[in-house]
Amino acid sequence: NSAGVYTLHIDTNALGAGDVLEVRVYQIIITGGTARMEQLAVYSGIQDIPIKVSEPLSNELTDSQSLRFSLKQTFGTGRAIPWKVLKHA
Repeated sequence: NSAGVYTLHIDTNALGAGDVLEVRVYQIIITGGTARMEQLAVYSGIQDIPIKVSEPLSNELTDSQSLRFSLKQTFGTGRAIPWKVLKHA
């Protein structure tokens, strides 16, 4: 609920062969608006570079859920995927 610039950081080291992880970013464009998917990234299998960092995401709104991230493993063995969101400004 805070305006600023954010990045999403994900550690995909736990992904194994046959695993598929979907990462989504949702954003509200205007105050009182509806959150809609802005970005989708899909990672499958073992990752050569396990740490993934999103492009900086600017959010000037203070609405609840104005910027939201989701991780969903859609295939493979269930894995614990560490992640964090950092505010830069």
